[in-house]
Amino acid sequence: MKNISVLALAIIMIAGSVFTSCEAVKNTNKTQRGAAIGTAGGAIIGGILGNNLGKGGKGAMGAVIGGVVGGVAGGVIGNKMDKQARQIDQAIPGAEVKRVGEGIQLVLNENAVRFDTNKSSLTAAAKGNLDKLVSVFNEYPDTDITIFGYTDSTGPADYNLKLSGERATSVKNYLVSKGISSGRFMIQGMGIADPIADNGTVEGRSQNRRVEFAIVANEKMKADAEKEAGN
Repeated sequence: MKNISVLALAIIMIAGSVFTSCEAVKNTNKTQRGAAIGTAGGAIIGGILGNNLGKGGKGAMGAVIGGVVGGVAGGVIGNKMDKQARQIDQAIPGAEVKRVGEGIQLVLNENAVRFDTNKSSLTAAAKGNLDKLVSVFNEYPDTDITIFGYTDSTGPADYNLKLSGERATSVKNYLVSKGISSGRFMIQGMGIADPIADNGTVEGRSQNRRVEFAIVANEKMKADAEKEAGN
């Protein structure tokens, strides 16, 4: 996978280094060490990214961080998310797939999901790429998915906010039409918020016109992970 979160990996390494250097921890078993590292890692991830995102967190990244469980159960969930992220990355090579904490942030720009100007209807190419996600989402039914719609800064902010929500809804409705349970989805229009590129250039505006997914464990996956972890 091309876009593994460097921050998440660094946190895991730091947490592992801190805890495995303690004499007390050396006398614990693998499961106990995993719980300690997982809990610490989750706390650090939440703290650092929470500060960066501001109060409440925004967008897909904020939603993913909000789903952190931590401990051994978090590790079990993380392993499943690793596999799912690799499959998404293989299904849509142009997508930006980030594994953060115990969830996945998926960014689909105009190269993957394109809308006609000032419209919320999906193009044929967009539908084709979303079709590639259907089998992956169906393979992992115990996840919740929030879809965030974004626009560039061209035009009135209130209009863009409404349009971004309509586009996110179009993505959800299409995936539901392909058999994915509507109960798994939440929708949020973000409008011109959180640009990832310079709105002063054509290329930057194209990158900002995007759809993002936050994929996190639902309550069933969390409960199953707790059982698997022996908690």
